[in-house]
This record gives sequence, structure tokens and C-alpha cells, in this order.
Amino acid sequence: MLSDQKIISLAKETLRIEAEAVMGLMEMLNDDFISCIKLIHASEGRVVVSGIGKSAIIANKIVATLNSTGTPSVFLHAADAIHGDLGMIQRNDCVILISNSGNTPEIKVLAPLIKGGGNILIAMVGVMDSFLAQQADYVLSTYVKKEACPNNLAPTSSTTAQLAMGDAIAVCLLEMKGFTASDFARFHPGGALGKRLYLKVEDLLSKIDQPMVKPDAPLNEVILEISTKRLGATAVVEAGKLVGIITDGDLRRMMQKKFDFDSLKAKDIMTSHPKTVNREMMAVEALALMKTNNITQLVVSDERVFVGFVHLHDLLKEGII
Repeated sequence: MLSDQKIISLAKETLRIEAEAVMGLMEMLNDDFISCIKLIHASEGRVVVSGIGKSAIIANKIVATLNSTGTPSVFLHAADAIHGDLGMIQRNDCVILISNSGNTPEIKVLAPLIKGGGNILIAMVGVMDSFLAQQADYVLSTYVKKEACPNNLAPTSSTTAQLAMGDAIAVCLLEMKGFTASDFARFHPGGALGKRLYLKVEDLLSKIDQPMVKPDAPLNEVILEISTKRLGATAVVEAGKLVGIITDGDLRRMMQKKFDFDSLKAKDIMTSHPKTVNREMMAVEALALMKTNNITQLVVSDERVFVGFVHLHDLLKEGII
């Protein structure tokens, strides 16, 4: 049984070894890396990324990153490639073949077939004198001194190095393509990150009736409107124009004072100049405004015409908090 101290010590050592492996990649970036980036950028085909074992898992992630940043890519498992899936590779595709040793049986079969098909072969490999490195048109070294595994066996720092090299490729390509935040949102419409970039206030407006009262509405009508619409506030509207807002906090503060409640009207307790946003504002900007002012809802208006409310709960539902 490991002691608590030993557990933390092993975790720190693992992270240190893997961090050194990634840092070591910087010294191995060379003309081949530059050529690969330029080649992929100019290519009319896709990037096919392949590997076996743990390297295949890394290849899958690299493909996902490339696709999400504007570089069309597909994953091809090395074992499946030599049993029929080699037909996935098209004439203009370039192939990144990932292997730490560069000498596995599947790699030895696959590499010559890729070259024979006339495709550019890029090796991401840890052993520079391996079969794969010798076959490749370009070689990206992901050499590591040791695995983080205490037995120096389980792929750990080597796969971390492969993953980091894949990210370096993706980032260089997205910069060369001029890939913008808007492009990212277009490729991630369903994710929280994408929503932060494209979701507008108008997309969050509740479809239910919006709480509103007239300036002369009695107190009981104000309370009923806030409680039934369940947004914690009501707009005060006159002839369609926003003239104020009353929150449940305003009601609580009012109750602490001595008033003739029967005579109170909405206009007597409303805030005349509430924080507002327009429907075209980005949702993330509305969130920032809420945080700055420590409030949970904002009135939406277009040139003082009352449109509705956007509530903190709406933002929570969309996952952009």
C-alpha cells in the first residue's frame, strides 16, 4: 500500500518526466517540420493520420484537432489499412504515420504501400534510424529519453510527445489559414466554446410571456407578476417603452420600510435606469455585465422598446458560464 506522500511523489515525477519530454521536442523542430506545414497547407487533399496501439489513439485525437481548426483530416488504423482500408487514402492526401519504435509489423507493411501509392509520407517517430524513418519523405522526431512508467515500458511520455507534436502542427496550420474565432464557432456550434463565440442575447430570450406591468400597477399586481413569471423581476412598461424595472430584491427592501402599501404603485418602487442590453449583444458579454454588476438578470430592449429578459439561468442552461 502506497503512502499518501508516495502517491504525490510518483505523480510529480510522472509530470516532470512528461514535461521534459515535451520541452525536448523544441530542440528537434527542423526543416522537415517547416516543409510538412507548408506541404499540408498547400495540399488539395486531406491529412490521413494513422498508427497502431496507443499511437492510434493519439492519431485519432490529432485528426479531431485538425478538423476542428480547419484542416480536413481522417483517421486510418494501421491494422485496418493493411486489411482493406488502404482505399481510404486518395491521390492528393498526405499521410502522417505515428509510431514510437517505427518498427512494428503493421508499420513495416503499411509504409511501403503508402509510398507506392504516390502519397507523401510523414513519419512521427521516436527512433530516427527505424524502418519508418528511413521510408518517410519527412521525419518529425518525437524522441523521448524515457517513459514515465517506472518500468520504462508503458507508453506515457512518448504518447504525450506525439500529442504535443500534433498540436504544434495544428496551431501552425490554423495560423497559416488565418483561422478565426468565427471559424471556430462555425465548426463547434454545439459546444460550450462555440456558443461563447456565436450565441446572442436574442437566442436566449424566453418563449414564455415576459413579466411586465404598467407604471400605475398596484403593489399586489407587481408581486403577482414577479411570482408567476418566475424571473425574479418585472419590467415597468408604458406604451411599449421601458421606463423601469422592479426586482424581488426591491420588494424585500421595500418591506423593511414603513409605507402605506395599499397606495404604492409600480412607479414608486421601480429602478428608473436599469442595466439593459440589446438583442444583438453576444451572450458572453451579457454574462460579463451581470458579473460586473452582481445581478442575475438583464432587461433586453431595442431603443427603449421592451423586448424581454435574459437571466443567469439561461446562460447556465447553455453551458457558457
